[in-house]
Amino acid sequence: MRWEVVETTKYTVCPLCEAGCGLAVRVVDGEPIDVRGDERDPSSRGYLCPKGVALIDLHRDPDRLRSPVRRNAQGGFDPIPWDEAFRITAERLSQLRKQHGRHAIASYMGTPVVHKHGPLLMRGALLGALRTHNSTSAGSQDTSPRFVTSYLLYGSTLSTPIPDLAHTEYLLCIGANPLVSNGSLLTAPDMRRRLRELQARGGKLVVIDPRRSETAQMADEHVPIVPGADAALLLAMVNVIASEGLAQGAWLAQHARGAREALAAIGDFTPERVASHAGVPADVITRLARDFARARSSVAYARIGICNNAHGTVASYAVDLLNAVAGRLGAQGGAVFPKPAIDLPRLAKLAGADGFARWRSRVRGLPETAGDVPASTLAEEIETPGTGQVRALITYAGNPVLTVPNGPRLARALSRLDFMVSIDMYINETTRFADIILPPCGPLSDDHLDLMFANVAAHNLVRWTQPVLPKAEGELEDWEIMLELAFRLGGGPTGMKPVDAVFRAARKLGLRFDMQRLFDLVLRFGPHRIRGADVRSAPRGVDLGPVQPGLAHRIFHRDGRVDLAPASILTAIAQLSAALGPLTSAGELLLIGRRELRSNNSWMHNLPKLVSGKERCTLLIHPRDAERLGVRDGAQVLLESRVHRGQVLARISDEVREGVVSLPHGYGHGGLTAYQRVSAAVSGASMNDWTDDSRVEAVVGQSILNGVPVRVSSLGEALQGASA
Repeated sequence: MRWEVVETTKYTVCPLCEAGCGLAVRVVDGEPIDVRGDERDPSSRGYLCPKGVALIDLHRDPDRLRSPVRRNAQGGFDPIPWDEAFRITAERLSQLRKQHGRHAIASYMGTPVVHKHGPLLMRGALLGALRTHNSTSAGSQDTSPRFVTSYLLYGSTLSTPIPDLAHTEYLLCIGANPLVSNGSLLTAPDMRRRLRELQARGGKLVVIDPRRSETAQMADEHVPIVPGADAALLLAMVNVIASEGLAQGAWLAQHARGAREALAAIGDFTPERVASHAGVPADVITRLARDFARARSSVAYARIGICNNAHGTVASYAVDLLNAVAGRLGAQGGAVFPKPAIDLPRLAKLAGADGFARWRSRVRGLPETAGDVPASTLAEEIETPGTGQVRALITYAGNPVLTVPNGPRLARALSRLDFMVSIDMYINETTRFADIILPPCGPLSDDHLDLMFANVAAHNLVRWTQPVLPKAEGELEDWEIMLELAFRLGGGPTGMKPVDAVFRAARKLGLRFDMQRLFDLVLRFGPHRIRGADVRSAPRGVDLGPVQPGLAHRIFHRDGRVDLAPASILTAIAQLSAALGPLTSAGELLLIGRRELRSNNSWMHNLPKLVSGKERCTLLIHPRDAERLGVRDGAQVLLESRVHRGQVLARISDEVREGVVSLPHGYGHGGLTAYQRVSAAVSGASMNDWTDDSRVEAVVGQSILNGVPVRVSSLGEALQGASA
């Protein structure tokens, strides 16, 4: 008998980061054989990073959970049926809510909640069913300053200006490494090609970063700054532009309000006063400001590096203020606003997911941002007795023990919970504390619709791709798991009580919620009035045209103007002015993180293809600091902060400026031997063990993950000190 081999190529989108690269997956007899970049994809044009190639390894990973599990008396996990897992979860959460109130249940959402359309929508469903003020997320660790800046200036947390890469002549990149991130809050795959095109047309790339990052290495100019000084430097640049008559007064008069108050508030941020604080000479700050204002077109772009330091909101605001004062906001070659098929900012407002400081955390009074309180509150809310004490936790695709400050403290707190449930494919440093783990299907078995990141895409495009592989029997998509929990907790798919009551009644009649019909509806009522059938029939998407200049479609204030003088921002600027000075004490260094192309936060270190080769979890230390401290290259050193001390592997490198050390984010897998064999073998150390959960950013209260004061010593010196 002759067997026929069935081979097909399926086209989809990589969901692992914000770039959304197009994939071509070769499938033979129902099994994925290889993944390559789709050369005909209109956005990525065949580009694909190593993480996308590893999707097949993720699909096959024997350590990935395929069915629900329940923690047993010995601390291990046993498989259980879906219905039993849902029943136990709903019963325990309902019981605890009835006994201790709705705020006794907390939630933590990892980054995949915004990478995939289903979980992004069902987040509202689940939180609507819980009605807790103790919801938090990975975004509260690195994006809240950007969200609040957008909310205060434009009236929506999701009004996010992006650089017009295709037209700008001068790109100022601060606190971002787009060559590795492929853009963050900037969906623009293959950034190396895009930046080379900028330089080829005579444009200039300037990178301000404490580390000579991959992006800085291809820049026309690299300006090494002291971590945490970004806000002061940017405000000094704006001051130069205003004081030298380079500000675009006509633009400000037409499109903004509060410009006079804003410029008055930053009057004492002169290059001379800021220079020693930022570690950048005054004449360099002045020249950067003049070059930016005098270029034919220019734009400032920033990301996580400025967000998660002590003045992240002021720094995020200063980026937009610089673009505005120079007349670059909404201008071709400047900072522009995409026009996606689905109007996410308006949907967020409709769902009540847009806002700032509508409530505050119980223990420290830290404000919510877009529905989330800072993740640094999680441990204290579990530990502190009283009304509203957190007794149960739901996590989705997150690992806060590695991503929240003072991870060891959080791990101890999680062990005290009355109940915990996790929606996750792996048993990791956080989910090992769960009573129930509900694993979703792999990323090759669900469909994909551009949603969150179409809102920040360098080109307007809408794509809806079908699953590459069918779900195995019994598998559920993550949004289906979230929706089932929402229904069983008395909610529904919208998070709005009256509407969800209708859906619950339909469910009793045997009618199933249809995600496809929902998206057909929001597409038809979006700004482009597109039919869902047309999108689904175009596997590489429907081209909606280049991003155009203009502001009106992303300003939600009643007067249609940008507010450049929000009271909370002006107060924070005054606080920063009073605090200008050295950022370290004698003998201290400043710890920063770094992003790596083969790493995806904390959750893909179990794939051999991504962790092979040289040791990556190393502490970068400048040669002069190493010489002064007696640290040898490749030696174990003792790294100490206020909350933690531990050993790390040192690598001497002039990649970081003197006084700065750097560890990559997402490692620390030593305790996973029984659950993730590859991760455990390359365990490394978790950078956030050294971050201080008592220190928070001035406006939004998020964690300070960059510019953490630490001390480094050789182990020999440390042992001598201990014996003395």
